[in-house]
Amino acid sequence: MRVSDEMDGTQAKKPRRAVKRVLIGLLVLALLGAGIVWVVQDRLFSQISPLSDAMPAEAGRPTIAPETDPNAVTVLLLGSDKRASGKIKGERSDTMMVARVAADRKSVSVISIPRDSWVEIPGHGKGKINSAFSLGGTALAVQTVENMSGVRIDHVAVVDWGGFKDLTDALGGITVKIPKTTYDPYRKKRWVAGTHKLDGEEALLYVRQRVGLPGGDLDRVKRHQNVIRELASKTLSAGTLSNPITVYRVLDSVTSNVEIDEGWRPGQMRSLAFSLRTLRNDDLYFATIPVSGTGMEGKQSVVRIDSAEAEKMWAAFKRDDVPGWISAHDRALDKTVR
Repeated sequence: MRVSDEMDGTQAKKPRRAVKRVLIGLLVLALLGAGIVWVVQDRLFSQISPLSDAMPAEAGRPTIAPETDPNAVTVLLLGSDKRASGKIKGERSDTMMVARVAADRKSVSVISIPRDSWVEIPGHGKGKINSAFSLGGTALAVQTVENMSGVRIDHVAVVDWGGFKDLTDALGGITVKIPKTTYDPYRKKRWVAGTHKLDGEEALLYVRQRVGLPGGDLDRVKRHQNVIRELASKTLSAGTLSNPITVYRVLDSVTSNVEIDEGWRPGQMRSLAFSLRTLRNDDLYFATIPVSGTGMEGKQSVVRIDSAEAEKMWAAFKRDDVPGWISAHDRALDKTVR
């Protein structure tokens, strides 16, 4: 062998070794990056507080309906002014929503139940639905909703409105349109007709108004849905999802202000969140349980549910066909609410 041939072989090996080192380096960086992402995700999801005894006893609970795909996920969302921390009794939920993630993960439907809805509360007779939370915690709230709807609830989450405020600020505020000037005497706040850019504190004032709105609690429900729609729109936008700092702030604001049943593991929540990565604003559907009007029960002002129409809606809910029900009954949330 010539010396030059040996040198050529040595020189040929050097680039291959260099490429190998680069590939190994990239692999290490990728593993480190994945590890950092996992640590961040693990930290965020692990700061969610678990609620013990959050679900009712199995006896008497509705089974999964034959028309229901078992891969769908149904969650009862309860809004509270302070985190429960296991001390729920005495608190009333001022917001109650049933959210359903479709089995194919292509849509999410959210049904609002007005807090003053007059319903049967198991073991307590008739009462406003928000009192179930104070009488028996999340377990009784779940049982009440299940008995009323025939829908089996998979998980329950108690959301502190402070997290709502933090989420709004993390997204840089939201924009709402108010069609008619209103005044909230409790908070001494006048909402002038027009377009408003709201920060977290202002958004809280907006969703908490009830007095001064023509439809009272029913209009407040529309405001809740309107703000959630705006928050979801900003969260799912390409600008938010492509910014890791914003994504972290959004996740941190949510996970630090929510409590869930202890059966809902962080890993399951991560998987569910990942499965919804292609969801966009047009894939979210909002509706309010049909009501026949308002009235009085003793000294209490109540909302009366239209049982016949509600039954049809819940049937569509079980089929993952809330969009079809909304379209057929003209129940879409207006782009502008009071």
